[in-house]
Amino acid sequence: MRLLPSILSGLLLAGLALAQQTAVQFTLTPEQSSAAPGKPIRLRLEATIEPGWHLYSVTSPVTATATRIVALDDAAVTITRVLQPKVEAKFDPAAGASTESYEGKAVFLVDALLKADVKPGPVDVTLQIRSSACNDKICLPPRRKLITGALTADPAAPQSPLSAIPDGYVDVAAQAPKPTATPAGKPNEEGLIAFLLGAFGWGLAAIFTPCVFPMIPFTLSYFLNRGPGGRGEGLRQALVFCLGIVVLFTAIGLAASALLGAGGAQSLSANPWVNGVIGLVFFAFGLSMLGAFEITLPSGLLTKMNAASEGGGYLGSLLMGLTFSLTSFACVGPFMGALLAASVTGDKLQPAMGMASFATGLASPFFFLALFPAWLKKLPKSGGWLVRVKVVMAFFVFAMMVKYLSNVDAVLHTNLLSRESFLSLWVVLTALPGFYVLGWLRFEGISKDEPVSIPRLLLGAGILSLSFFLLSGLFGAPLGEIDAYVPASTRAAGAASGGAVAFAKNDLPGALARAKAENKQVFLNFTGYTCTNCKLMKANMFPRPEIASEMNKFVLVELYTDGADPVSEANLKLQEEVHKTVAIPYYVILDSDGRTIRSFPGLTRDPNEFLKFLQG
Repeated sequence: MRLLPSILSGLLLAGLALAQQTAVQFTLTPEQSSAAPGKPIRLRLEATIEPGWHLYSVTSPVTATATRIVALDDAAVTITRVLQPKVEAKFDPAAGASTESYEGKAVFLVDALLKADVKPGPVDVTLQIRSSACNDKICLPPRRKLITGALTADPAAPQSPLSAIPDGYVDVAAQAPKPTATPAGKPNEEGLIAFLLGAFGWGLAAIFTPCVFPMIPFTLSYFLNRGPGGRGEGLRQALVFCLGIVVLFTAIGLAASALLGAGGAQSLSANPWVNGVIGLVFFAFGLSMLGAFEITLPSGLLTKMNAASEGGGYLGSLLMGLTFSLTSFACVGPFMGALLAASVTGDKLQPAMGMASFATGLASPFFFLALFPAWLKKLPKSGGWLVRVKVVMAFFVFAMMVKYLSNVDAVLHTNLLSRESFLSLWVVLTALPGFYVLGWLRFEGISKDEPVSIPRLLLGAGILSLSFFLLSGLFGAPLGEIDAYVPASTRAAGAASGGAVAFAKNDLPGALARAKAENKQVFLNFTGYTCTNCKLMKANMFPRPEIASEMNKFVLVELYTDGADPVSEANLKLQEEVHKTVAIPYYVILDSDGRTIRSFPGLTRDPNEFLKFLQG
């Protein structure tokens, strides 16, 4: 498994190399060499653009890549006006939309005031520039940089009033669109509660894995035989042990929240490199569970943690909980990875809350068995059934690998994993564990002559039933909640039930123009290529006859916010700036002038609630 860190490092270095590529060089020069504190000055910000590349204007309609010019709070100047060369919008193949951009060279004029408290003498005038550049094939990610020019602060400097706007320039403040504010809406409490309950359930399920279940009797005997303190002391030690598990997993969630934030996490969840690496990691986990090799954490780390936990006391129990969490990683890793990936499209603290709920589910059996130690004798003994659990889990981990690879396909639009090919793989990967449980597929855990018990027969039949259910999806049947994880059909939502609704994609200006021409309102759907709740709504809510009938009274448009292209970044920026949220799905009713009438955040399974939103 040493190859996997190398792959991850290589991908990280490749990403950093791309991010550091520079296609535009900025220089800042004051038009006058000296200025009096408290008086206006004009700065020339010149951009030299590499051949074949173009730089976007300050007022470019694709706001995510538009140039931004600001003075930080501690800068020597305060900006009063920014002027840019006139430029006409034209279609940009890299952005997939109409944009304003410059080639070769562009000179921005920045009118500013030298702050009154600036001391006489040489002064560094610094502006922060956020810019992106594209060529015909790729776009560099937006970067912030500090550009500095020099002048002299001199109270006796002659004052010349700033000239009028030169020919060929426009004031960006007069050109910039004025967004219409809208309330963010109530948080999607139902979705959050369902997510947390699901995370807790996955934590309980992780108990029945080969890395965790055999540890239960040993761990509990450690607490229940604490000597002088008696049973009460053992219970307190067990509680601290559980706290160690919760602390570690919650810290992982907090780290994800702090490093990414809401919008960054959402973008990362749809990043094709990230999804590809997660898919490879799940592939490695699956092979390990089938016995191809063993995944372990560095033995030195575990030895040190274990030695520290043997010191006794509450600190020892806490460290023992941390050590237990690390040793169980090989089995709980797939649960944890899927949970983090599912959490990042919600509130910025949702990864931490999800991991805390997962850890609580994982730790709770230890505490309750410490309360009622007699139940320990009723637990099934570790044995062949745990090996069977591991093999069955391996096939479902492979199915999750396919899900992440489909995210890569959806974001990059390679169309290699259509709904049909995706479901075909899932049919096979759910049929194989059914065959294994029934003894028709040979792996460790089931001997050749072992008869099929009633529990095995029921489990095998249940898994094969799931495979046949997925098979029906190949012939157009709706799959209910599973549709949230399957690539969308190329047909309009609801086509199978006769209530089709068709969306324009990433074309809000066109939708507004059509709404004005047809005297209609606009139904705006902020959605994502990898968003499960978005797919769930589109597959199960929109096709309902009463919903579809009402939605077809609107001009329908969907804006994808999680793609790897400038259009998706612009859509995300629009949602964040105008609607004050980055959560998806997010639905907005607009009038034909683009003003918000009402909004609806998140997933709902109540058709009456969504119908009420549509009808106003």
